[in-house]
Amino acid sequence: MDVEKEPPLGKVSTNLNTPLTPAAQSDQVIPDGGLWAWLAVIGGALVQFCTFGYSSSFGVYQAYYVLEGGFSSSDASWVGSLQFFLLFFMGLPAGKLFDAGYFRHMQVAGTLLYVFSLFMLSLANPRDYYQIILSQGIGMGIGSGFLLVPAISLQAQHWKKHRSLAMGIVLAGSSCGGIVYPIVLNRLIYHSSAGFPWAVRATGFLTLGLLIIAGSIMTTRMPPKPSASDSSEWQKFRAVLSDWAYITTLTGAFLVLWGLFFPYFYLQLWSNLHGLSSTISFYTIAILNAGSIAGRLIPNGLADVAGRFNVMCPIAFISTILLFSLFGVKSVAAVVIFAILYGFFSGASFGYFLVSFAILTGSPIDGALLGSQRNWTKSIVFSGVVMLAGSIILLIARYLFVKSRGLRVWDKI
Repeated sequence: MDVEKEPPLGKVSTNLNTPLTPAAQSDQVIPDGGLWAWLAVIGGALVQFCTFGYSSSFGVYQAYYVLEGGFSSSDASWVGSLQFFLLFFMGLPAGKLFDAGYFRHMQVAGTLLYVFSLFMLSLANPRDYYQIILSQGIGMGIGSGFLLVPAISLQAQHWKKHRSLAMGIVLAGSSCGGIVYPIVLNRLIYHSSAGFPWAVRATGFLTLGLLIIAGSIMTTRMPPKPSASDSSEWQKFRAVLSDWAYITTLTGAFLVLWGLFFPYFYLQLWSNLHGLSSTISFYTIAILNAGSIAGRLIPNGLADVAGRFNVMCPIAFISTILLFSLFGVKSVAAVVIFAILYGFFSGASFGYFLVSFAILTGSPIDGALLGSQRNWTKSIVFSGVVMLAGSIILLIARYLFVKSRGLRVWDKI
């Protein structure tokens, strides 16, 4: 049997399917394909399926906690927004740990914490708020945060030229999870004898199996990055603070995401309270996430050709227009069309650490504005206005980026 020898110091193996060793720290080659690259994509998609996909299904829990658990809309939404917040907030520490070489440790620890919290949720009393917050909001949020960002960061070690497309495939895993989980939960809670506890346990067993597979097939190619000095880190931080194009982009993204998740939390409740059939109500979140599959593939592919800013800005505006169109969504056909279109355009929006604060507060504000009288107008106007402001600021950020880099207005950026 022929055994491939390890490359000498400073050289890189020509076998692009073999993970790099520390000896290949210099002159690294990104394969843009091969077995390990595609396994990283599949594993990353499975992690997205189980983490972001599950979080995107919170509209099922929102409706259940309000209609069955007796929570106010704002109280119920704090559970989901806290879970979303920690999912993204953990991007900063998880990213640092990933760079330090702790990818496998985070996959194991994140899987154990996430699945344990999911099973604890199945044992929680849906009317005891603190139990729901601890298990679903905090436990599942932190666990998923340790899983999500490393699985996405890993793609940069395997892909370069086609990185946006690979990332789109990975992110599409969340849309698939957002289809499967709402259907499973709704069917088992409302259309079987399983009820809430066994519905949650069923999703827990599915999640455990998929995360084990994901953790088994994903591999890192590069050695840990050397630790930077405090002075070097401070210089980088000062450079970021002086980059007005970057700061403006973050501001715009914050405002867009402040209102973006309103339908993901409230569309099923909206359908229930507007007299639509229970069948279509149960599938609204799944349809919304189904639309986001194409929204996470096509815009990412276009970004490789047209530029990220050139794709992001119009998508933010279109998502805003669609959210305001919710005022006219009253029939089954209108709900389905809205869910598909909003899922597609909102699916292209994403953010991590800083914008996690927008996700934390946006949906609870919507719930407080909604109130016990179900005043949908206030909630929709708030979400739509902040998204419109964010879209305008993103255009300003694009102008600043063009100006600071000496580019032309129509360039690919």
